[in-house]
Amino acid sequence: MVRLLLCNSSPSISPPSTPPPYSPYSPLVQKSNLFRRPLKNLAVSLKTRRSHEIEIPSIARALSSALLSVALSLGLFYASPPDAVSTELVTPQEELNCREEDDYVDGSLTAPVVTNEEIVGEAWQIVNDGFLDAGRHRWSSDSWLKKKEDVLGASIQSRSRAHDIIRRMLASLGDPYTRFLSPTEFSKMARYDMTGIGINLREIPDDNGVTKLKVLGLILDGPAQTAGVRQGDELLSINGVDVKGKSAFEASSLLQGPNETFVNIMVKHGNCGPVQSVRIQRQSIAKSPVFYRLEPVKNSPSSVGYVRLKEFNALARKDLVTAMRRLQDMGASYFVLDLRDNLGGLVQAGIEIAKLFLDKGETITYTVGRDPLSVKNIVAESSPLFSAPVIVLVNNNTASASEIVATALHDNCRAVLVGERTYGKGLIQSVFELNDGSGVVVTIGKYVTPNHMDINGNGVDPDFRNLPAWNEITKYLSTCHKPPQKG
Repeated sequence: MVRLLLCNSSPSISPPSTPPPYSPYSPLVQKSNLFRRPLKNLAVSLKTRRSHEIEIPSIARALSSALLSVALSLGLFYASPPDAVSTELVTPQEELNCREEDDYVDGSLTAPVVTNEEIVGEAWQIVNDGFLDAGRHRWSSDSWLKKKEDVLGASIQSRSRAHDIIRRMLASLGDPYTRFLSPTEFSKMARYDMTGIGINLREIPDDNGVTKLKVLGLILDGPAQTAGVRQGDELLSINGVDVKGKSAFEASSLLQGPNETFVNIMVKHGNCGPVQSVRIQRQSIAKSPVFYRLEPVKNSPSSVGYVRLKEFNALARKDLVTAMRRLQDMGASYFVLDLRDNLGGLVQAGIEIAKLFLDKGETITYTVGRDPLSVKNIVAESSPLFSAPVIVLVNNNTASASEIVATALHDNCRAVLVGERTYGKGLIQSVFELNDGSGVVVTIGKYVTPNHMDINGNGVDPDFRNLPAWNEITKYLSTCHKPPQKG
C-alpha cells in the first residue's frame, strides 16, 4: 500500500536536517497495492504560523523594515469536542453487488504485513519512478539501480534497520527536501486539519474517472469525529452542495467558516455503508493571514489599499477578496500586496489568489517533472475579479507560493515588483506513505514562471528597489509585454 500526498510547495525555507513532525498541505493522496496500483489522491495543506501578530509599518517606511523572524510549527492539532448533531442514517441506492474496498474495514484503513526488504524496496521504487534532481545532478537510473543492489543485497533484520537504510539512501541523493518520515511523523501529517471540523480529505477517482472525496485522517476528539464521521468515509455534500468532482481544496474551502458556526455534511460510511447527515460545529484552527488598511497618497486625491498576506492557508483567498472589496468600497484606486516574509504554504491557495487578477487563459505557472517535455500549464479559467494595478512588495524571505503569485501577476503585466530578490524556492515535493505507516518526502517537480524562468535557486528580481512614483508604475505596466497564451 502506498499513499501519496502531492505537496506543491515546502513550508520551510531551510530544509530540516532531520524530518520534523510534518503537516500536509496542498496535496493529493492515494493508495495502492505494493508498488504498482494507480495512486488515489488527497489534497491537504502545509501551513506556517507565527507566534505573535506583527505591526505593519506605513507604506512610506515599508521597504526599510527589518526582516521578520518566522517560526514554523508543523504539528498535530487537538481540538476539544464541540457541539455536533448526527441525524438519521439513509441506505444508499447502490448495486446489490457492492463490496467494500480492500483496505476499508469497520471504518478504518488496514495495512498488509510486509517485510523489511519490501519497505526499503517501496522507497527505492518511489524515487526511481519520479525523483527530480534539481541540484547537483547526482541521480541517474544506473547509479540508482546499483544502490538498490547494494541495500537489498543482504537480509534486513529489523524495521528500525530498514528505516535507517531508507534515510541513508535518500540522503545520498543530495536533495535537502527529500527525506524519510517515521510512522509517528506521517501520522501527524495525515491528521492535519485545514477544514475547521477536524478532517483531512483525499481525492480518489471512481470507475468513471470522476473525483470523489474520502476522509484520510481525523483529529482525535475533534468536531467531525465527535459527530460520528469515520476514517474512510466518503464526503457526499456540504450544506446541500454535491462535492462529487470537486477537489479536496474546494471542499475544504466550503467546510471553512466562522468559528462556532455550523456546517451540514452528508457522508457515506465505507464503500457500501449507509449515508449519514451530520451537523457539525466548526472549530477553526486556521487564523486569518490578511491585514489591510486604506492609505492616502501624498499630494494626490487618490488612496491606496494596503494588503498584507502573511501566509497561504485555507482562509487566504476568501479573506483577501473580502479585504480588497472593502478597500475598493473605501475608495482605493490601486493596491499594494505585501508578500515580504511570506514563506508560502498552500500552493493551491496561491494559484487561486493569482486567478483573481488574471484574464481567462493567462498562465499562472508551469510545472515540470523529470521529463523536460512533460510540462503542465496552469491557467486562469475566468475573468479577473480585480483589475486595478498592483504593487507587490517582496524580499529575500518571499518564497514558494508567494513567488508563484508574484511572478504570475508580474509576467502578465498586472503588477510591478518592489523590494529585494526573492528566496528562490520553486520545487514540488510529494509525500508518500509506505506500507508500514512511515513515509518519504520526494522532490518530483518544479515551478517555472509564465516567462519560462526557473524560480528554484534563482529567485526573482524586483522591478524597483524602492517604491516608485505612480507615473513610473503606469509607464512600466503600459510597456510590459505579456507572454503568449497557449491552448
